[in-house]
Amino acid sequence: MRRVTVPATDPAAPATDPAAPATDPAAPVPDVPSASTPAPVPVVLAGARGHGRWHLANVRRLQHQGRIRLAGICELEPLTEGELAAAGFGAGESPEQSADFGALLDVTGARAAIICTPIQTHTELALTAAARGVHLLLEKPPAALWADYARMTEGVERAGIACQVGFQSFGSHALPAIRELVATGAIGAVTGFGAAGAWVRDDAYFRRAPWAGRRRIGTTDVVDGVLTNPLAHAVATALELACRGLAEQVTAIETELFRAHAIEADDTSSVRITTADGPRVTVAVTLCAERPGEPYVIVHGEKGRITFWYKQDRVLVQRAGRGPEETVHGRTDLLENLLDHLEHGTPLLAPPASTGAFMRVVEAVRTAPEPAPLPDRAWETRHDGPDGGARRVVPGIDSLVDAGAESLRLFSELGAPWARVDEVAAS
Repeated sequence: MRRVTVPATDPAAPATDPAAPATDPAAPVPDVPSASTPAPVPVVLAGARGHGRWHLANVRRLQHQGRIRLAGICELEPLTEGELAAAGFGAGESPEQSADFGALLDVTGARAAIICTPIQTHTELALTAAARGVHLLLEKPPAALWADYARMTEGVERAGIACQVGFQSFGSHALPAIRELVATGAIGAVTGFGAAGAWVRDDAYFRRAPWAGRRRIGTTDVVDGVLTNPLAHAVATALELACRGLAEQVTAIETELFRAHAIEADDTSSVRITTADGPRVTVAVTLCAERPGEPYVIVHGEKGRITFWYKQDRVLVQRAGRGPEETVHGRTDLLENLLDHLEHGTPLLAPPASTGAFMRVVEAVRTAPEPAPLPDRAWETRHDGPDGGARRVVPGIDSLVDAGAESLRLFSELGAPWARVDEVAAS
């Protein structure tokens, strides 16, 4: 077992935490501008490959509506005409391209930017935009370490720009619906929050980029673990429900970090967060699932429970004396919400302050002992990844992940033999 408890507050820190939308961002929407429609907001996208392709398609969707204009793309290697065409951009819509983010912001006159680059670059790019008064949609996690997050937050506030962090689940209309259910006593007093995620990732996933599966590159922190990046939404969404994601609400964090793959970072982990004013949050996640499943958050109550499958915006309410009730909710796109904020003052759905508690977890993972390699007998290799690719599977992990969210216990408390110190030491 690898468990570390960290203090909630950092006296040196300033006083101030992929769930893609269900809709297809590339789906065509009728373009019917009115005479009162404001001019399209010029936007620069930093990082247009990998997950950035989703943002590129979403920009195209909103450009079709007349809300924004793709003014520039920042990539080390410019996108080809074929890549732009695949995203729906015609020959006459080619944006400026440059590897120099600051220069690109200057030459395009961008008013907003989307940052979808490696984790360790987020802070400097965000501060580059802030220095120019450019508003931000910053992909999660907002930074690799607490000090960079605090520096970024301070720079954004000082510049007076809007910053939205890319936790897409925060745009789900299910969140206010769940809060209303809790507030009206639908499940009685809340006794805890659980979250679970069992995903499948093959060996190629960890070779897709130099930073993939790394805790650090040289002296630069990366922290690309299962809790902090692939299944970060499970952690952040549970904390958003538990304490509005506020850093000051976190009083202690226990981590159990393991890895089956030959990587630096964790791929199978559990974490428990103690909050000041409410029940604890327990998260159990893996990238070594037997079968891929939909991640979810459970709100446990004295008289029932609420399960939220956040990628699907689906909510199941189970309570004493009544049959189960399931609803599917809509979702507000975070880039659209940022535009609404700039045009109408609409509150941001995922401002940096709402990710402070999540960033406390990132910092706890970063400073925890190195993830423990699972003993060889605890995992097996299967060749059922894309194109027959190899992947490592931890037998029984799917049930353990569910049990963690259900019972609010860590892997070691659930009796996982590989989560015991003597089992890990023998590997």
